[in-house]
Amino acid sequence: MASSVWKGHLTFGLVSFPVRLFSAARSETISFNLLHKEDHSRIRQVTYCQAEDKPVERSSLVKGYEYEKDHYVEIDEEDIKKVAPKTAKVMEILEFVKAEQVDPIYLESSYYVAPDEGGEKPYALLFQALRESAYYALAKVAMHNREHIIVLRPGAKGILSHTMYYQDEIRQVDEFRTDTSLVKDKELAMAKMLISSLEADFEPQKYHDTYRDNLQKMIEAKVEGRKVVAAPTEHVAPVIDIMEALKKSLAEKRKPAQVATATAGSTEALADAPQEEAAGEAAPKKRTRKSKVG
Repeated sequence: MASSVWKGHLTFGLVSFPVRLFSAARSETISFNLLHKEDHSRIRQVTYCQAEDKPVERSSLVKGYEYEKDHYVEIDEEDIKKVAPKTAKVMEILEFVKAEQVDPIYLESSYYVAPDEGGEKPYALLFQALRESAYYALAKVAMHNREHIIVLRPGAKGILSHTMYYQDEIRQVDEFRTDTSLVKDKELAMAKMLISSLEADFEPQKYHDTYRDNLQKMIEAKVEGRKVVAAPTEHVAPVIDIMEALKKSLAEKRKPAQVATATAGSTEALADAPQEEAAGEAAPKKRTRKSKVG
């Protein structure tokens, strides 16, 4: 299992048990290095002291906070540990809220919550209670030099958690409003039909990053000395008539179904035909082929 990002106790009323947090997801991307164009040598970033006008070793660096212009106070790790709140070691559940009330816009990073040694039973109890009650737990925890509100929710196999943005971190966009009076009943009905035609089960494994795939193919082509082929582009014209666009969209979705139905109907008709008729149709073809050979 991956290394834990937080270790401590989760408190649930007077119940307390040890848990660990593990990162549940991470972004995958293709990274590039900076090179000197002339000789392709790797560029190295250098820490530089402005006062002495020379590079310095990382071992001689300390943290500092600028309390006024060009004036700093030095802060070390022991200072930070001394002021860490109790939530650095204890994740306290503050309240339970209905799952439907939690707007996903507040969710930040995702973590697996796993029981540590001796915490299996109370962990299972909380997991089952969350799953059957349709409630999420809100807890407070300190990690990465800040205190987070964390959402605990039941997953398929255990408890999942998400750090939560604070209210003042959510951008309030006053002009972000939707005027539903612009929508006509017929357009809405057609849009619902299109949604229904595109309905599917949530299967995240069928999606992938085409951009990353194309980058990887391009890199392989460059390494092998092959020509880089440009990806096809698509011109998207602005929609003038919404109803017409919806009708065409539905028609495009129905075409494969109609073809499949017609094919299935032909197959069924052939399967239902009497065996002697099928044999009777095949016989003339054989005679014709023989007459051509003769």
